[in-house]
Amino acid sequence: MRIQHHPRRRFLRGVGVTMALPWLESISVWGRRSDGSESMNDAPTRLAVVFSGNGFHRDKWWANDSGGNMQLGAVLEPLNEFRDKLLFIRGLYNAEALKGNIHSSQTGNLLSGAPLASGGDVHSGTSFDQIVARTYGRTTRVPSLVLGCERSDPSVHKNYSALYSSHISWSSPTTPTPLELYPALAFDRLFRDSPVQRLVSVLDSLRDDERTLRRKVSGADLHRLDEYFNTVRELERRIKRAGTRGELQGWRPTLDKPTIPRPPDGLPQDIGEHMRLMCDILVLAFQTDATRVCTLKLTNDRSWLRFPNLGIDHTVQHELSHSDRREDSPDWLRVNVFCVEQLAYIARRLDAIDEGDRTALENSMLLFCSSMMTGGHNADQLPVVIVGGGGRLETGRVLDYLDQPNRRMCSLYLSLMEKFGIRPEQFGDATEKLADV
Repeated sequence: MRIQHHPRRRFLRGVGVTMALPWLESISVWGRRSDGSESMNDAPTRLAVVFSGNGFHRDKWWANDSGGNMQLGAVLEPLNEFRDKLLFIRGLYNAEALKGNIHSSQTGNLLSGAPLASGGDVHSGTSFDQIVARTYGRTTRVPSLVLGCERSDPSVHKNYSALYSSHISWSSPTTPTPLELYPALAFDRLFRDSPVQRLVSVLDSLRDDERTLRRKVSGADLHRLDEYFNTVRELERRIKRAGTRGELQGWRPTLDKPTIPRPPDGLPQDIGEHMRLMCDILVLAFQTDATRVCTLKLTNDRSWLRFPNLGIDHTVQHELSHSDRREDSPDWLRVNVFCVEQLAYIARRLDAIDEGDRTALENSMLLFCSSMMTGGHNADQLPVVIVGGGGRLETGRVLDYLDQPNRRMCSLYLSLMEKFGIRPEQFGDATEKLADV
């Protein structure tokens, strides 16, 4: 079938709904390059930052590639199938995060390297994901999608605002980027132009445009569209069901029953379901090019989430992280593996999406990190893994900077920003890129 070229992005449109199309072989859906030349339907590169608070098990977070065969520690075992698409980075640190030595002071500048105001004031730095969003991501419907699975904490902890431990993405030094906690609202941001007709399925609103599109594409594209629309439909159904279970995470309320009717659009009460919905929304956002920059905070640092879905109903994540001081801490390891499983799920979903010469995973960089190595506030080196490479990173490697003269976390951000055509002379405390990235 002859490829049709269009000067602008391709969308399906309905009443109050706009849906970007996934990659198709028979229609150019990405539009043209900025210089006006045809894109040849090349898929864009995406950036995701996935954060899990409170660090990881001290003896189980490791990787080595001796003999060219990468081995992963128990925490990272869910990523075994992606070892050839993985970059394990050891030894990076954030100098400003060492000053307070508490959760808030180690988290609020994780993605900026900026000094933090104390005394209850809030002042950090614009995070690197938002810098990418302002430039590379500004042509998409949603320049930056910032998702979370745990509410922000507005209190003050040991002279630092706990907002620092609740937010890793910052739109400005004084503005943490608002977290979208509600799957239904995150879904609406991707597709709905206004709050109207929320009870009507997105796909039902697009029925006429969908029929027209189906007459124009190849047989292989029809199969891709069926898979895509089935994914959207199933995600809508799961969001509608979310919040009806009896499990509650984190702080336990004083009432057994609500005193007001339950709102129709609420937070899922099962943390496993909540995280999985947010992972699926991230994948769908990338697949449709609704955004090219997404930040997903699975838990806060100093998190109060509980994990009854793992059979751990007695201890919150923050307290579990301090059990790392014991040689045997199986519950903490289970929580670690569960969080890494979310990253592996995102990678698996993206890797199943065909975008021509590469998969959506190969067109993405998934940066997974925490603001400390262990629950004991050890931040002299940080846990960092990148899955995918956006076609711009050499993966299947372990990079060790522990004994190198430059091991600044912000140097990694300079390297990653360059992959998106952004070249600031300085970012945070770094003036040079990280070698070999």
